[in-house]
Amino acid sequence: MIKKTIKKIFHKLGYEIIPAEIKKFNPVSIESPFSMHGALKRAAKRGVEINTVIDVGASDGRWSQLCMQSFPNADYFLIEAQEPHRKDIEEFVKKNHRAKFIMAAAGNREGKIYFDNSALLGGLAAEKPFDKNCIEVALTTIDIEIRKNNLKPPFLIKLDTHGFEVPILEGATDALAESALLIIEEYNYQLTDDSLRHFEMGAFLDKKGFLSVDFVDLVIRKKDDTFWQMDVFYEPSNRSYFKSNSYL
Repeated sequence: MIKKTIKKIFHKLGYEIIPAEIKKFNPVSIESPFSMHGALKRAAKRGVEINTVIDVGASDGRWSQLCMQSFPNADYFLIEAQEPHRKDIEEFVKKNHRAKFIMAAAGNREGKIYFDNSALLGGLAAEKPFDKNCIEVALTTIDIEIRKNNLKPPFLIKLDTHGFEVPILEGATDALAESALLIIEEYNYQLTDDSLRHFEMGAFLDKKGFLSVDFVDLVIRKKDDTFWQMDVFYEPSNRSYFKSNSYL
């Protein structure tokens, strides 16, 4: 009774209790509405239809596991460049028969590419070698993997790729034409010479027919308390709700 009362109170305040099955992927017991979990639920509630989730920068599969709470009937294709994550991804795929994966970076061509492996939950691909913590990894494109694995649209494409977004999107031309939702980690600062800041990404995707519809997981930079990053949700600009400019 007490637990139900507490849950109702937090719900009225705009918060929610995280389901027990995903606590191991996010140990925080109470989430803001502006959490990834909350935004995924809102997308599903809006009626966004997804047949395949393409998780680029999948790390150990934790984000796909979270996404499954809102899109349980979709297939999942994980793309991850860092070999130390292989064991966890293999375990994830073994437990989820609708999931597949490839150990590679995503970009705008097939082949090899340099990769900064200084952070296991970070990492960045680049055409030029890094001064340190530099390895070479396999490179593929989203469009190629869709054809190879017979992945079915409509797609949800999630990018956690630390400044390498434009080459990945250039390699996803066909996929974007059949995508219902994009989720992109964006930064307030220019991480590389070629990366886009968050407002530039919005303009870039506007030209490709997508508008932002939600944002979550705002991060403040430790050294100076300025806005560092957030994840932004985009949907096709022909959605009916983009035609209304009123609050109610």
